[in-house]
Amino acid sequence: MIHTPIQPQVKKRKRQPEQNLQVQHEVKFRDATIYLVERKMGSSRRTFLTNLARNKGFCVQNDLSNEVTHVVAEDNEAQELQAWLHNHGLKDQASVQLLDITWFTESMAAGRPVVVESRHRIQGNNDQKKNCLQPSSQKVSQYACQRRTTIINCNKIFTDAFEVLAEHAEFNENAGRCLAFMRATSVLRSLSGAVGCFRDLESLPCLGDQTKAVIEDILETGRSFKVQEILDDEKYRVLKLFTSVFGIGLKTAEKWYRKGLRTFEEVHADNSVILNRRQEAGFRYYDDILKGISKAEAEALAGIIEEAVHMIVPEATVTLTGGFRRGKEFGHDVDFILTTPESGKEESLLGLLLYHELHPATFDVTKLPSRKFEAMDHYPKCFLILKLRSKPLDDSAQADGASQRDWRAVRVDLVAPPISHFAFALLGWTGSRQFERDLRRFAQHERKMLLDNHALYDKTKQIFLLAKTEEEIFAHLGLEYIEPWERNA
Repeated sequence: MIHTPIQPQVKKRKRQPEQNLQVQHEVKFRDATIYLVERKMGSSRRTFLTNLARNKGFCVQNDLSNEVTHVVAEDNEAQELQAWLHNHGLKDQASVQLLDITWFTESMAAGRPVVVESRHRIQGNNDQKKNCLQPSSQKVSQYACQRRTTIINCNKIFTDAFEVLAEHAEFNENAGRCLAFMRATSVLRSLSGAVGCFRDLESLPCLGDQTKAVIEDILETGRSFKVQEILDDEKYRVLKLFTSVFGIGLKTAEKWYRKGLRTFEEVHADNSVILNRRQEAGFRYYDDILKGISKAEAEALAGIIEEAVHMIVPEATVTLTGGFRRGKEFGHDVDFILTTPESGKEESLLGLLLYHELHPATFDVTKLPSRKFEAMDHYPKCFLILKLRSKPLDDSAQADGASQRDWRAVRVDLVAPPISHFAFALLGWTGSRQFERDLRRFAQHERKMLLDNHALYDKTKQIFLLAKTEEEIFAHLGLEYIEPWERNA
């Protein structure tokens, strides 16, 4: 009989408690003292998040105490968490805020404690587990033109990351990857609440493996490592800097980068660089244009332009479009549609013009419908830099520096379509970019129609569908009308 030798029992070595290295961190935010609940979070993840927060200036306690104001937990139901906290020394739970990890990750991304909203709180209702979004009874459409998207964005932490990734893909001329991130951005913008856990992504359209991986990184660590790599990349930073100048596109920026140019100073010092009129104006008024323009200033410009246009055609109208029509309070430029049969007579504005670039009409009804959408339509257009007067300088300001001026440069685009095509131009110039792209895609794929800024063509019936208003265009497409302020896709 063979006897199997008895193996000596190997005792598992107990995990040594993590040494508390007394590293001093500067506390910038003393109104919030955070305690991270290790339960279900895990020790290593808790340590990582603690160090991350402290490095950003947050006050994070290792132990529960009366100083704690914000208790942050992950994947804990309210009743179980409250019992656990009570057993671990937190008697007065009414004096602290019980928050889901989403508040923590959003605070890390913002670099400061964000305002606590109801969606951040760990609710007592067991039906609201993990603070995730409640499943919607209505399926989210893949088309932005079937989603209502206001300027309120509950998922900015994710969409900001996607926008960087989309821009990086555009710089590298990867149109497919750029479009994928733009579509994902559009979907998350339309949600009525914040994505708090990976389960929230179920059944959402336009989210591929790459976008989901970015979301997962942010949910776990508060940031995306891919995005950080891009932000640290020299080429990305230089191309972004150069293309921020009015008149400089990606090809020019790429050309300058290959020449070894990295700053505006180096561009100006290079004798081989020849700037065109638009680029010269872009550099001359760079600081003003970069500041952007407020809605109040845009409305003031509307009055100025309307007064000037009425000198030519008294019955002409001026319509504010673009982001301001969608409800934005701030933008980088202003778009106006002039509805007048005598459009294109912007010469009366020359007293205000710092730069203007007139594009005559190339509109030809016989060439419609066009099967290829062009961002710059065929209506007469004028791209301007206007001198917008501000309040007069007081005596002290004038004494401080003669270089100060009582005006600033602002970017303005004017387009003048025939009155019969006004509705299509208004729809196209209102935006947003992704909303318009999906509207055209919906028309072609779902309705067998061609839509652009000029007309709507029914390929099945082989006829143009006329419309005097945007509502009529939506009706032709069989779509519920979306108000301008709900098109911020």
